[in-house]
Amino acid sequence: MKRQTTTLSRRQFVRTTASAGLAWSIPATVLKALKKETVKIGIITDLHQDLVPDGYERLFAFMTDMKKAKPDALLQMGDFAYPGDKNKKVIDLFKDAHPKTLHVIGNHDTDSGYTKQQCIDYWGMPGRYYTYLLNGIRLLVLDGNDKGSPVDKKGYPAYIGPEQLAWLKEQLEMRKEPLIIVSHQPLAGSGAVDNAAEIQALLEKHRNKILLAINGHTHIDAHYHLNGVHYVHINSASYYWMGEKYKHAIYDPSIHKQYPYLSYTCPYKDALFTVLTINPVKGRVHIRGKSSQWEGKSPEALNYQNSAMLHLGKEIVPGISEIQW
Repeated sequence: MKRQTTTLSRRQFVRTTASAGLAWSIPATVLKALKKETVKIGIITDLHQDLVPDGYERLFAFMTDMKKAKPDALLQMGDFAYPGDKNKKVIDLFKDAHPKTLHVIGNHDTDSGYTKQQCIDYWGMPGRYYTYLLNGIRLLVLDGNDKGSPVDKKGYPAYIGPEQLAWLKEQLEMRKEPLIIVSHQPLAGSGAVDNAAEIQALLEKHRNKILLAINGHTHIDAHYHLNGVHYVHINSASYYWMGEKYKHAIYDPSIHKQYPYLSYTCPYKDALFTVLTINPVKGRVHIRGKSSQWEGKSPEALNYQNSAMLHLGKEIVPGISEIQW
C-alpha cells in the first residue's frame, strides 16, 4: 500500500490517503538542535484491554517486537487498561518491559468509575499532562479529556482547557529542544479536540521546532500536513469501532457474553503498533508500518457508512501504512 500526504492550508484541510511507513525531512532548524544519535520510540495505542478478550496477547506481541527493535522508550497513547488490580498483569507487562515507559490518559481509561488520579498513580505518570526529555527530544504529553468546552457536545470530552493550553503555550515558548506533541485525542483531522483550530494556530507559530504531533483515539490510519506541522493518527492495536448499528457475531457466543461491546467492532487479526524513529544523520523522521487483516466480516462486507468522511480501504484499514517523500 502507498499513501500520498497532502500539504494543506487551514481552509483546505481534508483527509489524506493512508499508507504503511511514514518518513519526512526534519526542518533544518530542528536538525541543528538534535543530538547525533538516532532516537526510537515504540508506540502502541487503544489496546482496550477491558473490551477485548486478547489484550494481553496483543500487548505481548508488541513487547516481543520491541525486544528486537530496541527502542529508547515505550509509549502507550491511551485507552489502555483500567488502572486497577484487575489489569495488573497487563499494566506490569508494559511497565516492566523497558526502563522508560510513558503513558497518555485516554477517554475510556476513566470508564467504570476509574479516575485520572488512579491512572497517574497506578501507571506511574508524573501528571495528567507533562514533559519528558528523551535523548535531546522533548515530548509534550497532553490530556485531551478536559471538561468545560464552549462547544456543547454529548459524549466524552475532547478538549484542551485554558489551564492546560496556557501550560502548552509556555512550554512551546521556553523549550529549545526539538518537540513531539503527544495526545490521545487528535489535534487535527477526524475526531479532533473541540478547540483544534486554536491549538493548530499555536503549534504553527512554533513549527520550526516541532517534529510532529501524534495521537491515537480514532482507530484510523491517517497523516495530515497542515501549515508546516505533521499530524499523525496511529491505528488501534485491536479494532475499528463500528457502533451498535453494525452489531454482528465474530467469536464464540461465550466470548461476546463476556465482552458485549466486541460485537460493535471489526477486530484486527494481529496487534498493530509501530516504531517512531528520528534519524538526525539522515535528517529523517520515520514511522514503521504494520499490516494485518480483518477478523470476521470487514467494514466493507457490513456496508459501513460514517459521517466523518472516512474512507474504507484508506483511513479505515487493518494496518499502519507507509509513505515516503
